[in-house]
Amino acid sequence: MVNQFQSQFDKQKSKSLELRTESIAIRRSRLKSLKNWILKNKDKIRSALHTDLRKSATDTDISEIFTVTTEINDALNHLHQWARPQHVSPGMTYLGTSAKVRPEPKGVCLIIAPWNFPFNLIGSPLVSCLAAGNTAILKPSEHTPATSKMIKEMVEDIFEPEVVTVAEGAVPETTALLELPFDHIFFTGSTNVGKIVMAAAAKNLSSVTLELGGKSPVIIDETANADDAARKIVWGRFTNNGQTCIAPDYIFINEKVKNKFIASAKKYVSQLFDSKGQGMANADDYSRLVHSNHARRLVDILEEATNFGAKIEFGGEYQVDNKFIEPTLLSNIDESNRIWQEEIFGPIMPLKVYDNIDQVIDHINQNEKPLSLYLFSTSRKMKKKITKATSAGSMAINDVVVQYAHPNLPFGGVNHSGIGKSHGRYGFLEFSNQKSVLSQRIGLTNALLFYPPFNGFKKWVVSFLIKWF
Repeated sequence: MVNQFQSQFDKQKSKSLELRTESIAIRRSRLKSLKNWILKNKDKIRSALHTDLRKSATDTDISEIFTVTTEINDALNHLHQWARPQHVSPGMTYLGTSAKVRPEPKGVCLIIAPWNFPFNLIGSPLVSCLAAGNTAILKPSEHTPATSKMIKEMVEDIFEPEVVTVAEGAVPETTALLELPFDHIFFTGSTNVGKIVMAAAAKNLSSVTLELGGKSPVIIDETANADDAARKIVWGRFTNNGQTCIAPDYIFINEKVKNKFIASAKKYVSQLFDSKGQGMANADDYSRLVHSNHARRLVDILEEATNFGAKIEFGGEYQVDNKFIEPTLLSNIDESNRIWQEEIFGPIMPLKVYDNIDQVIDHINQNEKPLSLYLFSTSRKMKKKITKATSAGSMAINDVVVQYAHPNLPFGGVNHSGIGKSHGRYGFLEFSNQKSVLSQRIGLTNALLFYPPFNGFKKWVVSFLIKWF
């Protein structure tokens, strides 16, 4: 059976060979065209995101548009530096040679985006892909159809289909795409689907970047500023209705600051998301869940927890058909419940009191490595202890989520929470092959010492090198 995307793939494969030798100026011109389209069509982007997720215009500007334009600006400012061959020292054993590492385009890339930040999470990797000189097929999520349609329109307005194109559809279309021998696949989504993508990529030995998820823990110790922690966590957890891969997922809190934290968190939910006092179900700044099936899953998790004795500290109201769940904080959690075991990905946050920080560290280390880990503390000793004793894709101290947008930090997970890094220079390198190039002189070279026959002098040289180099 002929793959429905084979023809498009073949065209991009041919074009990718041309792109290997094009100038950096041409790559920059594509990025500028992308930026100009975004700036001229902000209302279209806002409308699409409001249709799909009921995001406010300002929320879209911050979490969808700005994240892409800042990625473009970073690439435009630094692309010549990123793409420049890096000369490396020959060392004593390679005196007489010159060596460099030359980033080269990987070729034809597939970018599969999720529904939670459907413009950001297709736009940002596309910037890295184009900066590195590749072609791309984009697969937006079928769960955000308005945004998918808008992305297709954008791509058709800006790019030749041999350079960038959009493949719409659902699971069958994604499966067909994954059968093709892409040079690189960039996937953002769940760990379970990430395993499917990686297995498919393995058949063609395609390299992969997997931006996955998991449960990102928060630790609030007795030295923390509970009010400051509450404001930041409420924003990081409940923005985008909790549908954020690096959102704080569950909290370990010291008993001494628990009551203050809960009172402040309740206050900030209203201040941040219902500042007009409309009621959370009508608040303009509180977005929606992606579909009712996701809402039902979250309600099931919530009801299981309360049936096992969890206490609703605030929130708890829901309307499944309207894809609405009120920002909810739970305490007294039974660790056997799904809310403690599964990534929640919604506006519900469980909280547990801890007595011994070593038990918290053990819990984190005995589970899959998180995409992000958050610590609220003013103790230098605690900061050092948690940083060294745990592993995570990223860590933020006395804040949440903001590390994602830092222009000079790599973003990505560890094992189950992801493979590979993105953003800025790290994203450029992810879509590049680091080709080593060695230039040797003609005639007498150090390498001749390793040619047979092996006389006494050569044996002495080898022994000397083994000992000292």
